[in-house]
Amino acid sequence: MFGLDLNAGEVQRVRMTPLVLMPAFPLDSAMYDEIAEVYEGKVLTPDFPGFGGIPVPRGEPNLDAYADHVAAVLDAAGVERTVIGGTSMGGYVAMAFCRRHGDRVSGLALIDTKASADPGPAAEGRRAMAQRMVDGSTTQPLIEHVLPKLLGETTRRVNPDVSSRVEGWVRDANPVGAAWAQQAMAARPDSLATLREADVPSLVVVGEEDVLAPPIDAGVMAAALKDTELVLIPAVGHLTPVEAPREVASALQRLMHRVDG
Repeated sequence: MFGLDLNAGEVQRVRMTPLVLMPAFPLDSAMYDEIAEVYEGKVLTPDFPGFGGIPVPRGEPNLDAYADHVAAVLDAAGVERTVIGGTSMGGYVAMAFCRRHGDRVSGLALIDTKASADPGPAAEGRRAMAQRMVDGSTTQPLIEHVLPKLLGETTRRVNPDVSSRVEGWVRDANPVGAAWAQQAMAARPDSLATLREADVPSLVVVGEEDVLAPPIDAGVMAAALKDTELVLIPAVGHLTPVEAPREVASALQRLMHRVDG
């Protein structure tokens, strides 16, 4: 429980609104195990199709398919409205969810992500990596090009257990599912207009050492949102829920209190 000082009233407020946290690329919901402990099972951490043993989606890669999958998970759980959140690709999907299912959003948490679309060269790089993964049926391109950027320099230096755990998660990813996701991210639109229209309490979290979605991108998102808290976590990188779970849990707790009043 990270030693968080939650009194009975605070725990009750946390439980009033469900919280959904969606994983970063190319990980599954295991990245949120420590965060979920704080909410004692009152958080949904759905895996995307193509990850966590779920079959790869059919059709043209598009993050809307992930957003609709999460909506179906909420339907199955009997959840009408939620605080929707995600890290990295999970944040992209959270913004897609706001566009497609905005009436179900009570709050928004964007963690180590950005609202901008990929510029042309970055999108082409994703597509080329996707092709390599499919052709070779391997996650080696992720090990070479994605893994080194997932964790902050400090975490890699002082916390080898976290580094080993994240490397295992990346190696275990389904290459075809990861390739589909890369193509879906390459096709994603700019989401700043979506954030400007979001009229719910929100949270933006970023690691100080994040090189994939750096603090400047977090600042752009925070400026677009009407009612937000921007949290910069020192000495961590792109996977703040894994590198600094206590700090992320505390920030999410504050968001949940704002949502539930």
